[in-house]
Amino acid sequence: YILYNFQNEDLKEMLESNKESLKLEAMKRIVGLIAKGKNASELFPAVVKNVASKNIELKKLVYVYLVRYAEEQQDLALLSISTFQRALKVSPLIRASALRVLSSIRVPIIVPIMMLAIKEAATDLSPYVRKTAAHAIQKLYSLDPDQKEHLIEVIEKLLKDKSTLVAGSVVMAFEEVCPDRIDLIHKNYRKLCNLLVDVEEWGQVVIIHMLTRYARTQFVSPWREVSYCLCNNEKAFYDSEEERKVEQTKPYIMDPDHRLLLRNTKPLLQSRNTAVVMAVSQLYWHLAPKHELSIITKSLVRLLRSHREVQYVVLQNIATMSIQRKGMFEPFMKSFYVRSTDATHIKTLKLEILTNLANEANISTILREFQTYVKSQDKAFAAATIQAIGRCATNISEVTDTCLNGLVLLLSNRDETVVAESVVVIKKLLQTQPSQHSDIIKHMAKLFDNITVPMARASILWLMGEYCEHVPKIAPDVLRKMAKTFTNEEDIVKLQIVNLAAKLYLTNSKQTKLLTQYILNLGKYDQNYDIRDRTRFIRQLIVPNEKSGALSKYARRILMAPKPAPVLQSAFKDRDRFQLGTLSHTLNSQASGYLELSDWPAVAPDQSVRNVEVVEPAGAPALRKSKTAKSNEKFYSDSEEEEEEEEEGSSSEGSSSSSKSVSESESEENSDDSNKSSSSQSEKSSILIITYLPPQIMQKTLLLIIMTKYILIHIVLSISTQFFVNCMCSLLHLCVFLACQFDVVSWHVHVSLQASSPVFVPETSHELLHRMTGKGLSAQYRFTRQPCIYGNSMVSLQLTLSNSSDQALENIHISEKSSTGQNIHRFNAIGERHT
Repeated sequence: YILYNFQNEDLKEMLESNKESLKLEAMKRIVGLIAKGKNASELFPAVVKNVASKNIELKKLVYVYLVRYAEEQQDLALLSISTFQRALKVSPLIRASALRVLSSIRVPIIVPIMMLAIKEAATDLSPYVRKTAAHAIQKLYSLDPDQKEHLIEVIEKLLKDKSTLVAGSVVMAFEEVCPDRIDLIHKNYRKLCNLLVDVEEWGQVVIIHMLTRYARTQFVSPWREVSYCLCNNEKAFYDSEEERKVEQTKPYIMDPDHRLLLRNTKPLLQSRNTAVVMAVSQLYWHLAPKHELSIITKSLVRLLRSHREVQYVVLQNIATMSIQRKGMFEPFMKSFYVRSTDATHIKTLKLEILTNLANEANISTILREFQTYVKSQDKAFAAATIQAIGRCATNISEVTDTCLNGLVLLLSNRDETVVAESVVVIKKLLQTQPSQHSDIIKHMAKLFDNITVPMARASILWLMGEYCEHVPKIAPDVLRKMAKTFTNEEDIVKLQIVNLAAKLYLTNSKQTKLLTQYILNLGKYDQNYDIRDRTRFIRQLIVPNEKSGALSKYARRILMAPKPAPVLQSAFKDRDRFQLGTLSHTLNSQASGYLELSDWPAVAPDQSVRNVEVVEPAGAPALRKSKTAKSNEKFYSDSEEEEEEEEEGSSSEGSSSSSKSVSESESEENSDDSNKSSSSQSEKSSILIITYLPPQIMQKTLLLIIMTKYILIHIVLSISTQFFVNCMCSLLHLCVFLACQFDVVSWHVHVSLQASSPVFVPETSHELLHRMTGKGLSAQYRFTRQPCIYGNSMVSLQLTLSNSSDQALENIHISEKSSTGQNIHRFNAIGERHT
């Protein structure tokens, strides 16, 4: 604490000095403290004094500090607002930092100033400043929701921005402020689809989620064929049968914009960011035709090599998918085999997926895996495996008897948890065919005394009472034993004893009449009111007397009524009501801010709303005419053709880099001389046309033009001039068409991939033993996030021991007793320790 105070005083003196170098060094130290999670709020007054510094680097560090503490120290931050406003007219980084600090001051009185600053930044020349303005929109909206209409105008302006740096941020602001304003997306839909590959990763996630919701409202379902039925059943006079059949059904034709979204998101399945891959997967799941879903399978399986948090989310989504589409993941079934190093929740999810994938062809392989899982030391996982075996036996009738016999063998297991879960699952399976399995019920009755788990004992008693007619000799004896231990049993077992006594009274009253009365008398004075109420109800129902009335006549029909067999189904059965990849799907509960996917429209909305008019540069038509006239005059000149080829090569190389915009090409045309060759002018006009295309299509188009133009030069010299011009136009259109038809990922690109495991382990260490307390020995510990080899409930720690004294330390060890009551696996004592 004393050292901390000395450090703060030292930094204050450095900030108040007249030397810029000392101030800069102090700010670097302060920002370093903030990065390490240390509290530096006491230095706020000294830092604010340097907010108007002329040193650009110092000002950047001051802004970084203010972003962190502006909300806590609002009074002092308000004094610097005029400085921030002046900084909005300096360099782009300073403008962005000033806007970020200004939007971090959570005071309603400066809302007009923030609004004005955001509007100015939205039209800034720097894309980084516009990106910061998009971030500030969300902060201002949370501070003052009444500014929504003004913010929507800014969002509409930023959505038209062509910079990939701005796209993700403005879509995030759109999702936060006005997610229901789909009309703002119409004109920018195709632009967002084309920019998606070049946007930063987290921006891609936001855009994909937004486009998923947009597509569900603008396109018809690709999962069914659109059928058209005639209004009346009367056959028209001139209609034939064949024409009538063709008229009634029409195959589904996907909207080009729908296909554009699927095509442009497909390359992102190879992204290094797991959130991007998950976003594309959910987009395909909710939007793509069923026969195209298989392309996301490999990408999802690849994510299972990541750390366990990612595995948990991905496995949950795969579990939901595998219920409806088993064929997607069946070829990758081995990827879902459980490993010994997996956590319990990961094991359970893999077990769920294997159960969903089970069918007649692979059930034998899966059951062999389950036999190994039952022997696991993880009791919760072993119990879940037994439930999975029960689900397989219910869903696949060919292995029902095999699974049932295997579960009966588990009744002799030493583990009480395994035995209890086996009894519960057997009870559910026996409800499907009770008459054929009386031997199993007898076997369970013999093992009843060795079973101590209340749920298992209650399940056996329920089976005895429900099918007491199949075991008429064993059930009364079981009731006799339970009458002796009634007062010591759990409540759930007592309730089943009362039910067993009532059912035996109705079916075998000669042997059980006195036992039933004895048990009912015990239940009448039990401490639990549920047991007392059940006892009174049963007595009035089965024992006829004057007060019981006519209900006792139907006692047998009430208690012995046939019960429907329970349905063993997956816990992920109804989870598809939530959008995949969302927090609501992970929690299986609707989270705040969740937006449901709308149903597919019956009729597709007007697709012309997404058509964007291309504004041609001023003077383009006249320029095109003059180029055509000059090209007709100088067509037969060999020297002009050679110049054309040279200029064509240089212009194609410049345009293939996709760095030449329409405005730049206009400025170059205006600066050129009027007597340039027709070949150079025609080349520029073609570039003007192509620059409106997406970058990947433009590159392929230019490549096709280069390949074919040399051939045309040599074969059309004997053809008329006008015909040659028409051929060139047709060739250009053909090249654009062919480039649009090629898929982005269809080109043969050889990429060398190396498997690598991501590192997500924090490098920060924590102090365990101070050198003053340890008499020279200090200890630092760090969580390695590696599975512990001594138990699943233990955590692996990395200890770093240091000796700061002059003497050697001996016999370094951990004491046997822990003051916190935790289990510690001790390491062997260390001998001499010098460093």
